Amino acid sequence: MVGFFIKKSFFDGWDNLIGMVLHNLGYLVVLLALFGSMSLSQNHLVLSIFCLILTALLFAFYSAGVSASTYAYSRYERAGFSGFSKGLRQSWRHALLFWVLTLLDISLIVLVIPFYLSFANAFGTILSVVLFWVFIALFFALLFFYPLSNVMSGDRPLKTLKKSFLLVFDNLWFAIFLAFDVVVSFVISIFLAGLAPGGCGILLECQDATKLLMLKYDYQEANPEEDRHKIPWDELLYEEQECVGHRSLKNMIFPWKD
Repeated sequence: MVGFFIKKSFFDGWDNLIGMVLHNLGYLVVLLALFGSMSLSQNHLVLSIFCLILTALLFAFYSAGVSASTYAYSRYERAGFSGFSKGLRQSWRHALLFWVLTLLDISLIVLVIPFYLSFANAFGTILSVVLFWVFIALFFALLFFYPLSNVMSGDRPLKTLKKSFLLVFDNLWFAIFLAFDVVVSFVISIFLAGLAPGGCGILLECQDATKLLMLKYDYQEANPEEDRHKIPWDELLYEEQECVGHRSLKNMIFPWKD
């Protein structure tokens, strides 16, 4: 499943490269807002913090719209701007919770954990370790938060968050791999000026990962008597493999020569 996930996320990104780049231009605006907010810290610390909080809010709401577009990409559809705006309308409550959780996670790693480490004693060290794992668990859960909000649009934000944690703990090794894949994509994005894969590409990876994992749960629901640890991935992925197709580097770059 992991191998096919890599293939699907790559070709979904390639097939929607123009849309992905356009979405990532919006993330560059968010990045500029981040740098601008940080630059205020030397002379106006309170204003800088306020602007950083607003930038995180902008990031959360923009990601809600982009996530709706990647939901369509993952299903071999074209969303357009209407898909983006629909995602904002449907997921604004999720965006608010995502904003709060993002601020919490950033605060843990930037402020809270260093504060307790400064105690330089056993209590501070133990509490810092516990909080670090809270940071990691929340980071993993947020990878699935927006994709699940698209898949199960009727769920309330807290219910989506609960399912995100359940998805992480039930697929821990894959969640670790996805987190590693996201980090690699982030590093690649730096070298490509944020245009690819960028924030849109990362959300698309999370969307593809969630879609493939949902196939497992659909199978388990339809076959409750089967061993839940033995998943026939070849069978479950057959339709997806047909949709992605059998591609080579040549027909990817020069499709008219195939």
